[in-house]
Amino acid sequence: MRRKDREIIDINEILSIVRKCDTCRIALFDKEYPYIVPMSFGCNYDTGKLELYFHCALEGLKLDLIKNNNHAAFEMDCSHKLVTGESACEYTMEFESVCGQGLIEILKAEEKRDALTFLMKQYSDADSFQFQDRILDKITIFKLNVQSITGKRLIKK
Repeated sequence: MRRKDREIIDINEILSIVRKCDTCRIALFDKEYPYIVPMSFGCNYDTGKLELYFHCALEGLKLDLIKNNNHAAFEMDCSHKLVTGESACEYTMEFESVCGQGLIEILKAEEKRDALTFLMKQYSDADSFQFQDRILDKITIFKLNVQSITGKRLIKK
């Protein structure tokens, strides 16, 4: 990272940013151009391993691309605040962001409830959730096993 003064390497700080974010963009390999899509997500961090969870339909472009190549990149950001100045060159934007890469796996039916619980906990303070079997049968859940991750922050004092 070029701006080492903005780099975040402490995993607890990175996880704090992840918990503040409400959208994760995943980038997949397509033929000529990358395919990037914003998604709702959930996360689980256990014994040094970060997992990101996503849900989608049973079929579609995302799943086709994942089946062809399960390598993915991701990005999420939050804490945006415009900082103005006397001239245009003095303007900047406060932010916190997390980027990384990993491998995606499509989860089995018996893994869907736990994965959706992680997803719901990203957006709710509740401890438990009810999921209807008829709905679970109509969705795909996939997990991105994070292999590398970086954090970056600019907060003006």
